[in-house]
Amino acid sequence: MDLIRGFFSLFSDLHGTLTAVATHSAAMSYLFIAGIIFVETGFVFMPFLPGDSLLFATGALSATGTFEITLLLPILWAAAVLGDTVNYSIGRTLGKHIVRKGMIKKEHYDKAQAFSHRHGNYAVVLARFFPILRTIVPFVAGMSNMPYASFFFYNVIGGITWVTLFVICGFFFGNIPFVQAHFEIIVLSIILISFAPLMYQAVQATRQSRKSSSK
Repeated sequence: MDLIRGFFSLFSDLHGTLTAVATHSAAMSYLFIAGIIFVETGFVFMPFLPGDSLLFATGALSATGTFEITLLLPILWAAAVLGDTVNYSIGRTLGKHIVRKGMIKKEHYDKAQAFSHRHGNYAVVLARFFPILRTIVPFVAGMSNMPYASFFFYNVIGGITWVTLFVICGFFFGNIPFVQAHFEIIVLSIILISFAPLMYQAVQATRQSRKSSSK
């Protein structure tokens, strides 16, 4: 329990955590952020890491000079693209075994699969902006044997767009006095907004299921 509490406390104050890491070691801070982005996108078992809010907080600190944005962006682009590439490879080589053993939630897998069928190759780009889906869609792409050249093309577009959008938003808006005064609330709002589409889909699925059972 102490480990779990420590983990959540680490990310409950992203501004403070990132500042502390950067103060201790500038090089380590870049690796720390890139590592979280890589793990969230690269391992199908880690969909709960705070990708969107982390990128926003990092952008806000770049505006104060804590991070050098011209160095930060390419590092995070590489982490995001490499993460999805690893996840694709895991899905292609071990996907059936992982699903068969129930090592990921069937509900999450089914949603990612439906999302991929609905949007085709563009799902690799769009999933970047949806928590959980951005971790599982690359895995599903590998399982479905999506041609790697196509996957890599959309992976690069999605990774660069996702990272740039949230970092730049943090850079320009994160140091507005109101945002600074309510930073934790803003970050929490980003998380809730990110999950809103998935919550809506879950509600719709529940309603449809009830309608079907009542007939």
